[in-house]
Amino acid sequence: MRYVLVLMGLLAMPAAAQAEFAQVTDRERFVSLIEGRDLTRFGIRLEVTKDGQIRGRAFGRDVTGAWRWAQGYFCRDLYWGSMELGANCQAVRQNGDTLRFISDQGQGQYADLYLR
Repeated sequence: MRYVLVLMGLLAMPAAAQAEFAQVTDRERFVSLIEGRDLTRFGIRLEVTKDGQIRGRAFGRDVTGAWRWAQGYFCRDLYWGSMELGANCQAVRQNGDTLRFISDQGQGQYADLYLR
């Protein structure tokens, strides 16, 4: 459990200062951004595929999961190693090659990941 808190702490920041990010509201736009690219951040490299899969590594552990687009949100189920991180629907915002994922339908904490 301690590792999950560390991971989430590294990924999460208060949901403030979001004015420069544009909301991604539809699946097609999201797929056009992620297709053929990795989402990265210190210690994290993820592939989010257009067919709904998530795979990669974060801080030395495999990351696996699935996603779908629902009512304007990126909804994902995620595992970090054998640890289930659960389901969450997130708002997605873009600023250049940065995607900001904001938990709890845009009301929670956020993580910025870079398109590479």
